[in-house]
Amino acid sequence: MDCFTCLLLWPAVIAGAVYFLRKYMQGGQFTKQTNETGKVFIVTGANTGIGKETVLEIAKRGGTVYMACRDMNRCEKARQDIVRESNNTNIFARELDLSSLESIRKFAAGFKKEQDKLHVLINNAGVMHCPRTLTKDGFEMQLGVNHMGHFLLTHLLLDVLKKTAPSRIVNVSSIAHLYGSINIDDLNSEKSYSRTGAYSQSKLANVLFTRELAKRLEGTGVTTNCLHPGAVDTELTRNWKFMENIFAWSLVRPVQWMLFKTPVSGSQTTLYAALDPELKEVSGLYFSDCKPKDVSPAAKDEKTGKFLWAESEKWTGVNTSKLD
Repeated sequence: MDCFTCLLLWPAVIAGAVYFLRKYMQGGQFTKQTNETGKVFIVTGANTGIGKETVLEIAKRGGTVYMACRDMNRCEKARQDIVRESNNTNIFARELDLSSLESIRKFAAGFKKEQDKLHVLINNAGVMHCPRTLTKDGFEMQLGVNHMGHFLLTHLLLDVLKKTAPSRIVNVSSIAHLYGSINIDDLNSEKSYSRTGAYSQSKLANVLFTRELAKRLEGTGVTTNCLHPGAVDTELTRNWKFMENIFAWSLVRPVQWMLFKTPVSGSQTTLYAALDPELKEVSGLYFSDCKPKDVSPAAKDEKTGKFLWAESEKWTGVNTSKLD
């Protein structure tokens, strides 16, 4: 009888432990109720993962959202899902390829023809751990999409953001920035390339960009913050090389399910940075699990931040020295 009881008890204990561990790993949640009716948002990379969940929650709160995506078929399907679930028809799918400066300029110009206000720009899209490839303009893909593309997009929309102030810019970075460094002598990874190194560099670039931009936007009514969404179970992991092995995948997948956040939980810190009324005048910070967190020493290096800014101007062909 005791053995039989043990046979029944241990699976229940293990199942309970797994349940509570998974729940704990979902992290901080943004639970404040806000009304976003009449406000205009742009979310890049909005057709899947935390981007889609971010749009869905904003839509449920009444916001007007422009889903800026590269794949328009998937974007339109996601838009229809969001409209159906939120009952909000003010959700629009627009083409934006962050690996093309021409596409970014076209998107910004098209948006301005449709809208004269923008309350929140959420730079969410990203690529992760991909083989070395180049954007249409010759940039290493991870730095090009994750940083340079958003650098240009933000610059092109600053006039609308200022006109709409108080407004916000939210940059989705990563804890990976802690392990990154800006390779001043080989920013475009032409001499050597590491999938993880290039990714960490791009995420550090997000933080440096946020901090430098915050200084330059002081007094304008436009704030900018960045964040780590957490380890999230999204399509970003598709480029993890070891996951290409079916045996490795079958071993890792259950652990990933248990320890990683769902896309809904992964979107919470983005929503916090974009919507929390208490952050109206907060700028230049880094958040994780809906709380401010410290950044790496490299992210506080003002000299590197100014170098990256100057290089970003050169690469994207814009002059952002005067933001007023």
